[in-house]
Amino acid sequence: MAFESLVFRVHAVQRMFQRHVGEPDVRHVLSAGTVIERYLEDRPYPSYLMLGWVGSRPLHVVVADNSEARETIIITVYEPDPLQWDADFARRKR
Repeated sequence: MAFESLVFRVHAVQRMFQRHVGEPDVRHVLSAGTVIERYLEDRPYPSYLMLGWVGSRPLHVVVADNSEARETIIITVYEPDPLQWDADFARRKR
């Protein structure tokens, strides 16, 4: 996910505003975070769930890669719910 262009979907921008997540936070997750789930069959582009930490705050960022246009598309951003995720926020609870 090192494309030249970042595209923020309207949904992502709305959620970032609601959840007090800034663009630098998203960029940090993209550069320092880890892919924890892959959705390679997603259309029109494969997508990924990334986990990153901004200070002590865990963030999940769902991104898609449009390799033809060399774009990384930000689909949504959220703070994972500890009731649904293990303590490291990298695995869903069963």
